[in-house]
Amino acid sequence: MKAISIQTFGSPDGLAVVDLPVPAPAAGQVLIATEAVGVGGLDTVIRSGALAAYGFKEGHIPGSEVAGTVAAVGDGVDASWIGRRVWGFTGTGGGCVEQAVAPVEQVLPLPDSLSAAAAVTLGSAGAVAHFGLRHARFAPGEAVLVRGAAGGIGIMAVQLAARGGAAVVAVTTSSSERGERLRRLGATHVLDRSGDGGGKAPAGYDVIIDVVAGGDMPSFFDRLNPNGRMVAVGAVAGQPPADFGTRIMAAFQKSMSFAAFSAATVAPADLGAVRSEQFGAAGRGEIEAVVHELLPLDEAASAHRKMDAGEVFGRIVLTP
Repeated sequence: MKAISIQTFGSPDGLAVVDLPVPAPAAGQVLIATEAVGVGGLDTVIRSGALAAYGFKEGHIPGSEVAGTVAAVGDGVDASWIGRRVWGFTGTGGGCVEQAVAPVEQVLPLPDSLSAAAAVTLGSAGAVAHFGLRHARFAPGEAVLVRGAAGGIGIMAVQLAARGGAAVVAVTTSSSERGERLRRLGATHVLDRSGDGGGKAPAGYDVIIDVVAGGDMPSFFDRLNPNGRMVAVGAVAGQPPADFGTRIMAAFQKSMSFAAFSAATVAPADLGAVRSEQFGAAGRGEIEAVVHELLPLDEAASAHRKMDAGEVFGRIVLTP
């Protein structure tokens, strides 16, 4: 079968199309004939080599979520899964293939009204946005800022905050065109990447959902209201400065807080329940899965170049 491999860490040129045997699902796993593979920010960070110290090696197969049809099941898995359209989470890799294995507890049936591309656009991003807002103790009537709102997680955080009754949903983004698209999804204020809204931005926010992190992250603590909460759900710009916490301590009397959030801390059953609800909502047109572009699997390097260049609004989906 065709697969994408990180042959050399660094630029997208290190990605290559390789031929691998079709895997056999182990006990507790299913084999999915993939129709769609999501390209995520984690894939580009792994490909860059930035996470090599965490055990990622050259030869790694990127991709963490797929959608398609179950072709086979391993021992202990109900055979009724075979032939069903599903979304599946393969972990930190293994998804950029024509046939992928996933643990059955990380597999969900898809409604007929939802495309495979929409499923891999929503599956991970929607759950992170949902539980990130919960981690921030978001409540109706609060002012929310989504920092880095043009990616999959940010787009879902905007929609969920708006649906959840936020009084303000501000976004940082790189262009007015993206800002207008985010307004159509529920944003009320569009800011530049530094958080400047040209005098029209709210004075402060109760919740900041940060997908970006990086060197500028500490400056956003200044935009939190008293008792405000910032939750980092990603780090597409890299790690923040080692002393970022001093900004919070300098404003001690505002009782601000910071937290990181990873979906790895949520029970699979809880993740599955939220994903199923979001798949149904998207199928009914209540939330939107924003697919930037569909590309053939063997154009994965092109997808990564677009990601690196910041050209993507929503998610690129690979189609085997």
